[in-house]
Amino acid sequence: MNPYILATLLFSLGLGTTITFASSHWLLAWMGLEMNTLAIIPLMAQHHHPRAVEAATKYFLTQAAAAAMLLFASTTNAWLTGQWEIQQLTHPLPLTMITMALALKIGLAPVHSWLPEVLQGLDLTTGLILSTWQKLAPFALLLQLHHSNPTILIALGLASTLIGGWGGLNQTQLRKILAYSSIAHLGWMMLVLQFAPSLTLLTLLMYLMLTFSTFVTFKLNNATTINALATSWAKTPVITMLTPLMLLSLGGLPPLTGFMPKWLILQELAKQDLAPTATLAALSALLSLYFYLRLSYAMTLTISPNNVTGLTPWRLPTSRLTLPLAASAAAATLLLPLTPATMALIML
Repeated sequence: MNPYILATLLFSLGLGTTITFASSHWLLAWMGLEMNTLAIIPLMAQHHHPRAVEAATKYFLTQAAAAAMLLFASTTNAWLTGQWEIQQLTHPLPLTMITMALALKIGLAPVHSWLPEVLQGLDLTTGLILSTWQKLAPFALLLQLHHSNPTILIALGLASTLIGGWGGLNQTQLRKILAYSSIAHLGWMMLVLQFAPSLTLLTLLMYLMLTFSTFVTFKLNNATTINALATSWAKTPVITMLTPLMLLSLGGLPPLTGFMPKWLILQELAKQDLAPTATLAALSALLSLYFYLRLSYAMTLTISPNNVTGLTPWRLPTSRLTLPLAASAAAATLLLPLTPATMALIML
């Protein structure tokens, strides 16, 4: 892609998210979401093969439906209450419609089916943008609505954690596994959104960091399937050693960083007398942990028939930038001891 066109599209992505962040009016928020959608579609379709075009088409239709529902709900709210401000959403009908529209935007269950199919058709770089940056603008709106609709948020959160765990069990494509991982993590954020918004932001930050590390690792390995991971030991032994730690951190296994948000969320749910909800969420985390363990097993405990017998085979040094991966991998595995400081910041 032409560098000037790429810079324009990335600028539009950032501008759309910033407009939604800064908006207090539903029309302005809708405009920012639409800019986000229209800017990422050329990035999705830049590789002219049928899967990419199919993924871009599915994404466009899904986001257009969600945006139309959001615009209709905000218009309904203005008709019923005379208010266009985001903070003045008080009527239950438009509130439920807007919550479902934003759930469709980010891929929460039960309106999640588009996310694994779209992510499977993209290259890893565009998939990283879709899994991280595109979640920010809808989350900014959900954070402003969290106090109004508790029941639907808990229902969406529980459904997402369960479906995100079940859906990834029988997958062999890494991008689909990461899509179901995204659904499960978003469910954890929804569960605690109404009780501790700062804890939701912490979980989102951890998810962005862990997902960035995982995508960059797979990109350096040129791996898109589980079988491709089995050959990574001969190509990048150090990264192969680090990747299981990052995957287990993504699954929330102590003593890694990913355990921190799950631990704090379960603690908060127990404080709110939601022990059954916390139990279901913890059990669904075991499902997610299974397919992360499966990936770790494929990378470290299997030997591909393509491997050369002997010591490290000859290979050219990589010319790719590895500093972002080094920083994010350290953060993805070593931050659990900072939990007391994090809790003190959340309490502020």
